[in-house]
Amino acid sequence: MTETRPDHLTWRHWVVTLLAIAAFSIIVFRLYQVQIVDHSLYLDRALQTRHGDYKVPAPRGVITDATGYPLAASVDTWDIYIDRFLWSDINLAVPAAGELGALLNLNSEAVLTKGTSATIGDILVKRDVNYEQGLEIRNLDLWGVRTLPSARRTYPESNLARQVIGHVGIDGVGLWGIEADYDHLLRGQPGSYSSELDPFGRPIAFGGNTDNRPVRGGEVQLTVDRFIQKIVEKELDRALEEFNSSSGSILVMNPRTGAILGMGSRPNADVTPNALEHQEISDLVRNRPITDLYEPGSVFKTLTAAAAIDLGRVTPETTYFDEGVVVVNNESIYNWDFQAHGEVNVRSILQKSLNTGAVWLSEQIGTRDFYNYLAAFGIGKPTYLGLSGEATGLLRQPSDPDWYPIDLATNSYGQGLAASPLQVLTAVNVFANGGQLMRPYIVSHVISEHDVRTFDPVLVRQVVSTDTATKISALMNDVVDGMQWHRAQVDGYAVAGKTGTTIVSTKDGYDFDTTIASFAGFLPYEAPEISILVKIDEPSGDLTLGGQVAAPVFSRVASAIMEYLRVPPRDAMVSNP
Repeated sequence: MTETRPDHLTWRHWVVTLLAIAAFSIIVFRLYQVQIVDHSLYLDRALQTRHGDYKVPAPRGVITDATGYPLAASVDTWDIYIDRFLWSDINLAVPAAGELGALLNLNSEAVLTKGTSATIGDILVKRDVNYEQGLEIRNLDLWGVRTLPSARRTYPESNLARQVIGHVGIDGVGLWGIEADYDHLLRGQPGSYSSELDPFGRPIAFGGNTDNRPVRGGEVQLTVDRFIQKIVEKELDRALEEFNSSSGSILVMNPRTGAILGMGSRPNADVTPNALEHQEISDLVRNRPITDLYEPGSVFKTLTAAAAIDLGRVTPETTYFDEGVVVVNNESIYNWDFQAHGEVNVRSILQKSLNTGAVWLSEQIGTRDFYNYLAAFGIGKPTYLGLSGEATGLLRQPSDPDWYPIDLATNSYGQGLAASPLQVLTAVNVFANGGQLMRPYIVSHVISEHDVRTFDPVLVRQVVSTDTATKISALMNDVVDGMQWHRAQVDGYAVAGKTGTTIVSTKDGYDFDTTIASFAGFLPYEAPEISILVKIDEPSGDLTLGGQVAAPVFSRVASAIMEYLRVPPRDAMVSNP
């Protein structure tokens, strides 16, 4: 039986026909999309496959000290690469490897092995080759060797002011300090180099090339003087060794402007090559004068006395009878020496550093006025220095549910609250500056490609009257020069200052076996040039008080700075016509 062919299309024919039409429609649609709708997109992709782009890092801007000396700078270098496709020609690769190894002081066989590995593409041989050496390699035009411009960050003064200046990572980004806070300005704008490539991804020697030059980063000038900084760090290291202390800080300012002249912190990170990876960085790079809080102790008695005098409640000669202990809310507060001193005046309260006297002064001031004055001095508030990590401080207010009347008493002599060394010295500067609070600052100029910005001293507010500031300054001078053998005295100069000794606070209360020794003051007393705060944490041995530990450090730092600044001593000023 013979099968007859139908004279019409079957369903199978229709399926095949429809599939063919659908396929043809998809092809047409795709061609329309590629050639018309997304024409620009695919043109760019085609160009990318024909062009190689190399990023050229911008030279990082300079960080200088107050005199213009570079504390951080970038040096032009070269990164050396090998084109492993070109080195597949072993006859040409061997002599190139020999010359390159000799120039870079590398094993030639190791260079050849690296450059003839199976993977095709550029491979880094050495980063940050010095400029002259890299230029020599570039001019030799070795087979398959590429040289790309780069830069290396250098610190001419090594680890000096390391917590302030900061450090730059391998990716060229600031990790901490000024390097991080001003990274957006310092890093500049990277350039690029584009070259036309052959089908194997190699640059065509006479193809179309473009070269966009990088823009060098801006410059940051600090108020820090490197000579003062060296004095600060030298004496801080000496003090920590002498008193067997693990940490501490010294801060030097111009009390009339708020400019920071020196800021030392220990322990310090060693950022010499290959050292960072062996250290616990977080603790070592902390800029303690602005990040660490502590109970200031008796230095705070100057603020309490200033508030009482400014309100007219007492004068320097006003007296009270000291019984050696005062009871507040059933809590007994004793003098540091556990002695009763009888009838004493306000001057003696500061000279003898009487806790009971400070409590008495706070009672004359009153709760509301006391905390209003602390706020005016900037206690419990950021100073707006402009560096990251600045601590605000801890200060309970009478409106807080956990505040008690005992807080007024303990706060009057610098306990039960916490402040940073920068906050404390900024407040003490009020007495050296006619009662005016100046905002501290550490950057004096920022210089970008098209602009120069200058940071001038900023007056925040008048805290106490000029007369009150003069009286407190005189009382602080009596504390130092009015006490025989005071260890903060500086030969030839009148000093105004106050010691502070506090017990270290812990999460469980206080560790009565440890102290924080501090001293804050300024000189010359008659016309202050500098103010200094010394803070030594947990000194061990027989000497643990502020007058025993921090005061002599203040004296050495102040004496060295007066000599450096060439401030004439009192005898010289009197003898000059």
